[in-house]
Amino acid sequence: MSRLRDLVLDGAPLGDPGTGHTAERLAWLMSVSRRNDISVGRLAEAHVDAVSILHEAGRGPVPGSTYGVWASSSPDEPRIVDGRLRGVKRFCSGIGAVDRALVTVKNGDDDVLVDVDVDAITHDPGAWTSPALVDTFTGDAVFDGQAVDPADVVGTTRWYLDRPGFWHGACGPAACWAGGAVGLVDAATRLIDDDPHRSAHIGALVAAQWALTALLDQAGDEIDRDPNDAGDAELRARSLRHVVERTCTDVADRFSRAFGPRPFVSDAAVAQRFADLHLYMRQHHAERELGVIAHLAGPSRGRAPRVGRHG
Repeated sequence: MSRLRDLVLDGAPLGDPGTGHTAERLAWLMSVSRRNDISVGRLAEAHVDAVSILHEAGRGPVPGSTYGVWASSSPDEPRIVDGRLRGVKRFCSGIGAVDRALVTVKNGDDDVLVDVDVDAITHDPGAWTSPALVDTFTGDAVFDGQAVDPADVVGTTRWYLDRPGFWHGACGPAACWAGGAVGLVDAATRLIDDDPHRSAHIGALVAAQWALTALLDQAGDEIDRDPNDAGDAELRARSLRHVVERTCTDVADRFSRAFGPRPFVSDAAVAQRFADLHLYMRQHHAERELGVIAHLAGPSRGRAPRVGRHG
């Protein structure tokens, strides 16, 4: 995917979350999903997240390589056995489009993160039957004995989940959801006419765009002010994801109510954006997220039940 390579290797903002330019980083992710297919935004977000993870581990990416982050968990995780990686990793995005991936795997009793060359692995796309986000090239990655050098292990037991940057990185998908929704706002403003009811909905959409931009700016500024505050980081990320998801859902609903079925049957790009946005936002765990937020903000602050940030 040449567009992905051009964006992340030449146009991605410098600096990791918490290093002084996090608001600009989130704005960039928002703009990528706004101005490109949402699938491109999703893959771009994974690449910049991977680079930040590597930096947090005190290392850099392989030069000229695009990255994915394959961290969805399942009972049958791939394992490192005698220095080789074997097994199937579920729901991996960017198969055939990225050069390398940071993959959560088992190594004995440990959960570890490894930096793996995935350019030539086999994969099974059969589990992905939806036309939504089809261009993320998501499927099951099959590891059949790829060598894993000890230097390829990025982090040992729970490092990936417990590092300070985990929840800063969780704000990235919310920025992409926002960009996907603002792309619908752009389409709506091109379709405005004299119908007062339609105009009212479009006015609400424009206001929602402002709100999404403000939310991302605020989150970025807070991260930069105190990047090592892990307690506030989780509460902030989960709260941001909830409010962005609700705002984007309202954007999609108002767009449908304003224009009816016509854009979805006459404009393939709008129809694809609508479907992609709906599916991508399902990485948000709805009421489960709200329950965690309540625990994080309550008397037993910091002892919330575990609900992941991945789908």
